[in-house]
Amino acid sequence: MKKKKSVFFPVFMVLVFIFMYAPIVLLMIFSFNNSKSRSVWHGFSMKWYLKLLKDENIIHSLQVTLAVSLLAALLATILGTLAAIGIFNMKRRPRRLVMTANNIPMMNPDIILGVSLMLMFIFMAQTLHLHMFRLGFLTLLIAHITFDTPYVILSVMPRLRQIDIKQYEAARDLGATIFQAYRYVIIPQILPGVITGAILSFTLSIDDVVVSYFTSGPTTETLGVIIFGMTRRRVSPEINALCTIMFVVVLLLLLVINFRELKNAKESERS
Repeated sequence: MKKKKSVFFPVFMVLVFIFMYAPIVLLMIFSFNNSKSRSVWHGFSMKWYLKLLKDENIIHSLQVTLAVSLLAALLATILGTLAAIGIFNMKRRPRRLVMTANNIPMMNPDIILGVSLMLMFIFMAQTLHLHMFRLGFLTLLIAHITFDTPYVILSVMPRLRQIDIKQYEAARDLGATIFQAYRYVIIPQILPGVITGAILSFTLSIDDVVVSYFTSGPTTETLGVIIFGMTRRRVSPEINALCTIMFVVVLLLLLVINFRELKNAKESERS
């Protein structure tokens, strides 16, 4: 006999989603409020978004966030793709060991990663006198690459398991160099995983607060760090507007990732 689904299950799921997203919806609604009130609606207005665009501190932090996120996503995608190919060609036991090590940055709390990287950068700058590692843009970029790369590896590895290795061997037999075989045979087959990893890296970077808080300098604060600093004082409606923009951007990126994965899954089923 088939088990009947509980009548309360859909209701329970609806309540869970309301509990999760109602605060965000409320934040987005009051970002268009005409007054500073966070509880009483005084009419629709875009003035907080306009005021946000005139805030030099926020505009600078936005530039830093975009620069770090784009560069970190690009470099992490290159490093992660190369690492995934190298790990895939390992023997079974070393591969399992390396993949376990790769999962550690994702399983660790962000605060451990942030504090560890901060201490390392301070040690290199003050003890080893490597002044390039003073807390600033470079340290922030390295920190983002550190936690982005494992996600790229996890995105590329499944695609590597699906490739037809016979095509690579045929290319080599026909005179292609290793570089040419990888460029024209392997890379096109794993490209969907590479793109997914790049988008995921960008999303994680633009959304990070904890690691950025410990590894950024006074002139290289990201949007997340700026918002965190604002919450220590009275919350301004500008924060509502800024959080709304960030939420919409991250949501769109996640939708792109999910649609790509769904499309790839359908193509795999057809093939």
